[in-house]
Amino acid sequence: MVVPPLLRAVIMGPPGSGKGTVSARIIKHFGVKHLSSGDLLRDNMQKKTEVGILAKSYIDQGQLIPDHIMTQLMLNEIKGLDQYNWLLDGFPRTVAQAEALDKECHIDTVIDLDVPFETIKCRLTARWIHPASGRVYNLEFSPPKVQGIDDITGEPLVQRDDDKPETVSKRLQAYDAQTKPVLEYYRKKGLLKSFSGTETNKIWPHIYAFLQTKLPDVSQKDAANPR
Repeated sequence: MVVPPLLRAVIMGPPGSGKGTVSARIIKHFGVKHLSSGDLLRDNMQKKTEVGILAKSYIDQGQLIPDHIMTQLMLNEIKGLDQYNWLLDGFPRTVAQAEALDKECHIDTVIDLDVPFETIKCRLTARWIHPASGRVYNLEFSPPKVQGIDDITGEPLVQRDDDKPETVSKRLQAYDAQTKPVLEYYRKKGLLKSFSGTETNKIWPHIYAFLQTKLPDVSQKDAANPR
């Protein structure tokens, strides 16, 4: 039996493009290991590791974490996944990070969620949360029963600073400036696969069909053999 080569994939997309949802579906259907730079950073900061303390000092000053710190953090983690198919999320964010990653491993494909910025602005600024429980509402497709009020506790909902219109615009501009060159870098290598649309549920079938050419769907197998 020929063992298929392991998949080394990256998912890219602006904040609010549905990366979290798409990544969760890829994990469910294709059984890949998901490595999110944001999760890893939070974990390291919580555990107060050397890298975590260093990263926090930059974040507290409102600065971007330097490439070499992010690269060290991610590459250390990737080394432990050499037996698995994996999907990187939130890394590489700059061309320098992409080049450092290339030195360590061969990337097979880069999935780019090409969602219009206007769609994202509407989506993110429509998001409100109940701080105590973390429940998320979206005024467009999952609004609370009473505007501004949590369905269960009746407490007021708040909008995270990240989701305020002016912050969303800034985040999208920063993504554009920083990450466009990375998309271009992978495009030139013939690795970029862009999926365009305004709704995750409509983009997903195309991503699923594309990944099926590379990996078997393990979710059916799991359903047949419940653990």
